[in-house]
Amino acid sequence: MKSFGKGVGIRASVLVAFALAFSGQRTCAAQETEGITEVTPHVLVFATRTGNVIALVGPDGALLIGTPSADSTERISSELAKRTKSPVRYVVIAPQDPALSEGDAGWGRRGAFVAMQEKAMERIGGHVMGPPKPLSERFVKLGVDIPRVSFSEVISFDLNGEAIHIVKQRPGYSDADALVHFHVAKLVYWGEVFPGDGYPAIDAAQKGTLDGLLRMLEGWTDPGFHVVPARGQVTNGASVKIFRDMIATVRDHVQHSIDAGRTESEVIEEHPTAEFNAKWGHGRVPPDAFVREIYLALKAEK
Repeated sequence: MKSFGKGVGIRASVLVAFALAFSGQRTCAAQETEGITEVTPHVLVFATRTGNVIALVGPDGALLIGTPSADSTERISSELAKRTKSPVRYVVIAPQDPALSEGDAGWGRRGAFVAMQEKAMERIGGHVMGPPKPLSERFVKLGVDIPRVSFSEVISFDLNGEAIHIVKQRPGYSDADALVHFHVAKLVYWGEVFPGDGYPAIDAAQKGTLDGLLRMLEGWTDPGFHVVPARGQVTNGASVKIFRDMIATVRDHVQHSIDAGRTESEVIEEHPTAEFNAKWGHGRVPPDAFVREIYLALKAEK
């Protein structure tokens, strides 16, 4: 695995539940039971309106990692109570579009320890040097708060017989991207770097970079890894390789057009994603928007 530098070790009670409503056949050994995808007996994945959430469950309590929606919290909390006697909850919120963020999804008022990478927290009004800012009108209406704990480079958990490292990476989707690695379960998660439902976003407003996104996916293409996307069904490292190769192919097509002197609009009109649109062209990032991201990223590198 990648080197970690300094980290924060936390031994805690952990338990988690997430409703992942999937249809279709899985590409890894995960099993779905009553809406819960069981990657292992102690690692579950739930789908929520805003994205997947990974749950580590055991006698120590629960650890949740992902982008939970505010309206999923009651359901997840009820499921957790069925699976552990410990009341301890740790929640790590992954980076996403600030306009879509639902803050801590209401976990803070339930007594959970809720953390977020500091750059992502800044974008929703947290991690300030001074008195906390007032909550946004949207957060007030949702009944959620800003996470109260931030981390810079690494946060780690030693819970329920599992070791979990959350390690900040070079900017890909954003400058708050982190790799989540469950060592025992052989599971990885990057949030929006591997969206699961289409082309990735390279958010220039959040300092995302094409090179960082591609590098982040390297080294995790072994089919033996369980991979949880931001949205959609649990898959494995082989899918990461296919996804990364697709991005690299589109990059090469766009670079060839740039070298030939074509403008942004001309490159888009060439439809360099045409061979991939049937598989990846129906997510949050439309094909032409993805080509524009690649074009602007390559031009910025010069």
